[in-house]
Amino acid sequence: MWLMRPTNTYRNVWRIKLQDKLNSTTYFGSQGMSILIFAFPIMFISLLGCLYLHLKEISSPARAELRRSSRVLGRPALSKGPLGIVSWMQLSFFLMFIALVIWSFATYLKTGFDQLKSLQRFRTASFRMALIGTLSCAFLFFPVTRGSSILPLFGLTSDASVKYHVWLGHITLIFFFGHSAGYIIYWAINDEICEMVKWDKAGISNVAGELSMLFGLILWATTFRRVRRKILRLFMFFFLLHVGISFFYLVLPGVYLFLLDRYLRFLQSQQKVRFISARLLPNETVELNFSKSSERPAIRFRAQLQRPQLRLHLRSSVSTFQWHPFTISSNSNLEPDTLSVIIKKEGSWSQKLYQALSSPSLERLEIAVEGPYGHVSTDFLGHDCLIMVSGGSGITPFISIIRELLFMSAAQSCPVPKLRLICAFKTAADLTTLDLLFPLSGGKLDASQLDLIIDAFVTREKEPIVDPRKSIQTVWLKPLSSDVPISPILGPRSWLWLGAIISSSFILFLLLLGIVGRFYIYPIDKNTNTVYSYSSKAVLALIFMCVSIAGVASAAFLWVRRASSSSAAQIKNFDVPTPTSSPASLFYNAIESWKATHTRPSSRRPRCTMEKGRICRILLQFDNMDSGVLVSGPREMRSDVARICSSGLVNNLHFQSISFTW
Repeated sequence: MWLMRPTNTYRNVWRIKLQDKLNSTTYFGSQGMSILIFAFPIMFISLLGCLYLHLKEISSPARAELRRSSRVLGRPALSKGPLGIVSWMQLSFFLMFIALVIWSFATYLKTGFDQLKSLQRFRTASFRMALIGTLSCAFLFFPVTRGSSILPLFGLTSDASVKYHVWLGHITLIFFFGHSAGYIIYWAINDEICEMVKWDKAGISNVAGELSMLFGLILWATTFRRVRRKILRLFMFFFLLHVGISFFYLVLPGVYLFLLDRYLRFLQSQQKVRFISARLLPNETVELNFSKSSERPAIRFRAQLQRPQLRLHLRSSVSTFQWHPFTISSNSNLEPDTLSVIIKKEGSWSQKLYQALSSPSLERLEIAVEGPYGHVSTDFLGHDCLIMVSGGSGITPFISIIRELLFMSAAQSCPVPKLRLICAFKTAADLTTLDLLFPLSGGKLDASQLDLIIDAFVTREKEPIVDPRKSIQTVWLKPLSSDVPISPILGPRSWLWLGAIISSSFILFLLLLGIVGRFYIYPIDKNTNTVYSYSSKAVLALIFMCVSIAGVASAAFLWVRRASSSSAAQIKNFDVPTPTSSPASLFYNAIESWKATHTRPSSRRPRCTMEKGRICRILLQFDNMDSGVLVSGPREMRSDVARICSSGLVNNLHFQSISFTW
């Protein structure tokens, strides 16, 4: 429908027939066609996505075989540029969207221009720019809906798609600005500048459109996240008042699903989770361990290829308002009842956290969470070898993968790929991060059956410096009995619940619209000479949407929490004293012994540099086996490895980028 919408066929044939059949109803009026054509299909696809993801979750295979087509589409097509590292799959979607924009704008300009004068053409072109801006706005919110059931259908995640939200925002504001500027120029030329202060009761509201564009320009100019979020709401609100609810249905599905996801996250964030322990490393890195729901199927993040995230908020002890996302490093097989995240001290927030945990008088921290977001991916099991390249805190996603393979090698459940971990750290103290490869609750793990080679590089010290006064410390907290274990927002069957909420809330929304439209708005339009205000219709629709989402989502959330309260009550509150001694570091304390016994390079020794050529030589060694190359770290590192994998020097390297920032 988006493809056909600019054509004369749609405007002169399809739309007329659809309006005769759908807009004549007394329940929805002129909204009927837009609801059926532009809103209903996306809501139905999101429902099907929930069912698909639920079935995929309960039938996850032990070993995932990669299809040749998915491998080709997953290869990097671009490694540098404004879009960053882009795979062929992502590039295909991006080019299809750009082609749709060009096709729509060109077709809009072509149809009907022959019968218009030059000034009328200018006005029509300005109007067409608004239609293209609406097309971009219709896709704007899908990439930032964290609990989306649509993105996973195409192998996409919200955090990896944020860059497309940014570019869609640019495209939207460019066309909307052209639309607004064009109309102002047209009014000025025709001495109709008074049109700027008109707010028609039954039509387009110019004042609301100007306010929407004003907030859009502020949104465009500012770089402050808190300001952007507030201005975005005002921009969309006045856009709704400007175009009316009938036209707003073109962008409503994305807005609806985003609001639903945001409200569910709000409900989850009101609870305090059970924070049980922390590991403090000499390099001021912290591993936080939380109690996790043990319901089946519970939270199962065995592989961090999709980088599942947890957003943390530490109450007044550290920060009142700040929320920060972190990658989950725990593994469900080794740690069935705990969930862990790793935080490196790189800012004021993490510094305050480290200082609070280092305090000897600390007994507990009040922590709220949102998430986890993401889904399990076992694609890495389809390779014969895994090459993991990380820089600094980029090693975090690989910790869960190595823990998973440790469990699989011990259980001998299926063949385990060979592992090569190439990691770069700024200082020798950062080498203690490698101790987090083994979970705190994992006991004595036998890693001898795992074919693992670690190349550790120290980039800012000529010689590794060891401070014997520093060691790993484990701090045990004393949670309250009211603290709850971390669990999915909607429980173990979250995708089914999400599908039920989407369908039920949208049906309730349509029922409220239909009832009010039939018994309140329709009698006014029919029995009086006036028309019910379009802006009032838009505000009523917005209220009904919020009421439907809040009512159904709240009821489902409370029902799920009540059902899981019995299992949460089984987790008893216990006091664990802080250990008087700290566990030894397997890697950090081995530096001095290495320096005493080795006089020539070793594959496991700390090295002083991590050059691109050296990485290239390592990757070229794997030409004879099917290898997955996972990269997590600075943008330059990811770009360099992407160019090596896409250069054609080695045909069996399959690149996967894990980015903390787009």
